Amino acid sequence: MTINCLGKLIDVSSPKVMGILNVTPNSFYDGGKYSDEIGILNQVENMLVEGATFIDIGAYSSKPSAEFISEQEEMERLLPIVKLVVKHFPTTLISVDTFRAQVAQNAVENGACMINDISAGSLDEKMMATVAALQVPYIMMHMKGTPQTMQSLAHYENVIKEMLFYFSQKVVEARSLGINDLIIDPGFGFAKTLEQNFEVLNNLELFQTLRLPVLVGVSRKSMIYKSLDIQAEFALNGTTVLNTIALQKGATILRVHDVKEAVESIRLVAKLSATE
Repeated sequence: MTINCLGKLIDVSSPKVMGILNVTPNSFYDGGKYSDEIGILNQVENMLVEGATFIDIGAYSSKPSAEFISEQEEMERLLPIVKLVVKHFPTTLISVDTFRAQVAQNAVENGACMINDISAGSLDEKMMATVAALQVPYIMMHMKGTPQTMQSLAHYENVIKEMLFYFSQKVVEARSLGINDLIIDPGFGFAKTLEQNFEVLNNLELFQTLRLPVLVGVSRKSMIYKSLDIQAEFALNGTTVLNTIALQKGATILRVHDVKEAVESIRLVAKLSATE
């Protein structure tokens, strides 16, 4: 199972790590932490050294009830960082976390090689056609509503069945437009209750029926820190536990704030699998 990034085939049958670089002032965990060039470059270098295959750059916080920002402001935050990372680490595989087609277009033109869309095209009708024209891998996440409304929409008859139907529809749409490389993201924390998040994780292997790479992003999220009655800054151990479970259930990309620990999880689970 491979995806094509800048002409380089990445084998995701062996799990990979995607390091998170938020350049928003209001992200739930690291908002405002990387606001100057030196801090940004140091963090990117650390993640690459620790074993990240991808760096996911986001300039629009998608936490529940996140403040809306304009497309122009998102680009003003994002594009200089994409250019900065490409200039100093030209071989880096950059994913851009955006649901806007124009932002995606400009990011890829400036060196990004993958689009990570929390809405799978639902928030911008031009997104899938844009990704198809750019011929870059496309991460499609499950969400209902918008970041501002999603938590009021966590109602399902059968969350797994409805998610699988959602993805099957999105895959058909993406394929019809000519998108070759698709990755699905169950969207932990997006339009899902705490209990629904754990139900999705417990049934993660069912998403393999879609025959696509599965990205899991549980890093320091509320399903961990609320369950443990702690703050996000103390949720690394819980993140590692859930990442390990996700790997055993078929996750192929871990999207994380803490790369070293995720890489170690992958290596240990691989050792375990080798003895089966």
